[in-house]
Amino acid sequence: MSEACNHHCEGCEQDCSQRDMHAALNQYSSIRKVVAVSSGKGGVGKSSVTAMLAVLMARRGYKVGILDADITGPSIPKAFGLTKKAHATDLGIMPEETHMGIKVMSINLLLENADQPVVWRGPVLSGAVTQFWTDVAWGELDVLFIDMPPGTGDVPLTIYQSLPLDGNIIVSTPQTLVQMVVGKAHKMADMLNIPILGIVENMSCVICPDCGKRIPLFGDSASLEEAADNMGIPVLAKLPMNADIARLCDSGEIERVVCEEMAPAVDAVETLLKK
Repeated sequence: MSEACNHHCEGCEQDCSQRDMHAALNQYSSIRKVVAVSSGKGGVGKSSVTAMLAVLMARRGYKVGILDADITGPSIPKAFGLTKKAHATDLGIMPEETHMGIKVMSINLLLENADQPVVWRGPVLSGAVTQFWTDVAWGELDVLFIDMPPGTGDVPLTIYQSLPLDGNIIVSTPQTLVQMVVGKAHKMADMLNIPILGIVENMSCVICPDCGKRIPLFGDSASLEEAADNMGIPVLAKLPMNADIARLCDSGEIERVVCEEMAPAVDAVETLLKK
């Protein structure tokens, strides 16, 4: 990047194609792989999928962290029952650790009150997320999951351009409308050369507790399969609606989760680590 760069690329004559545009990682951090969990739409379960991926990877013996990039709607600390505030040392901002040793950084770990709203404009939000990369002493991690904010605006763009992402998992639900918006997230990642590991379909169905029949409340998953095939990416998992998982998230006990359906998504991250 030119020293005279004004960060407005349109009409710029500078050739930045061979330059590293990524923000510098905190010097006391070593992270093997960075995986974003994203969607073009809110309310599809990105945070719960991120939390479960982290828990299941930790159970396989990996050192895991979560960067909660949803600054205006952070929920990762709640899912893990984290209430202690993050603090700064000479090394940088220290992430909080869960019972399993998963390292977490979220704006809610810096606010005086967890219910305090964050009313910031886009550049300030983007700057906060970048600081979670440059100023947090993550230590040694095998994988850092990024719980992305919804949409394709300032913060997702900053993350895609400033952080060295190794993979992206897209979260969707069965509705065709959601899949259309998810398609936008896929195209954004593709435009910015972010590898997509696949799609996780959340709220895929309800399983009858009496007969075990799968009831698709929000539509047939066949449309998602078709959409994923058109995008050239696999469907990694189809997660049924599960009251136990919702209860564990609400009570801060997500580390007790059992979700066999997530195994292929975890396998995809593990395969990425082995490359």
